[in-house]
Amino acid sequence: MVDLPDGVAPEAIRALTLSRVRELMRDAQREENDLSYLRRLLQGRIDILRAELARRSGRDGAEPKSPVVGRLPEILSESRPPARGARHVNVQPPRTDRYRSWIERLLADVGLSDLAAHTDAELGEALDKLAGHEQEVSSRRHRLQRTADDCAAEITRRYREGEAKVEDLLSGR
Repeated sequence: MVDLPDGVAPEAIRALTLSRVRELMRDAQREENDLSYLRRLLQGRIDILRAELARRSGRDGAEPKSPVVGRLPEILSESRPPARGARHVNVQPPRTDRYRSWIERLLADVGLSDLAAHTDAELGEALDKLAGHEQEVSSRRHRLQRTADDCAAEITRRYREGEAKVEDLLSGR
């Protein structure tokens, strides 16, 4: 995988060869998939922490003594509608060690194996830390999506304006 810059300007994309534009688009899509997986993990941890804090405060209507673990299917279910303009992404474990080690570091940084062993303040601090990481990952994903979209638009433009030929694509050129 290529280490992509945070964003590639459409003018820079336009200066690339067609094969490089395609490669850049594929790389951006792959990295977006890896970040989507990381984001899902972070969101799950965030949802668990929020549920535990709500349980402790009595805001969620659950018995304060009942552990969150019994409600994990409910907590982790997809209860929110898809975001406007959301794209379909196959969420799979990252293909590179780079993201695997980042995931391990982020999640090890916030030990959640025993929620009862932490104070509300510690859980709040962990929640803030995870939310910050999630915002960072989301921001990077959006930049990669823009890059992939700009590449697709450039490829379309080249075919529409005759700079690229379908015959070349079919013949492997």
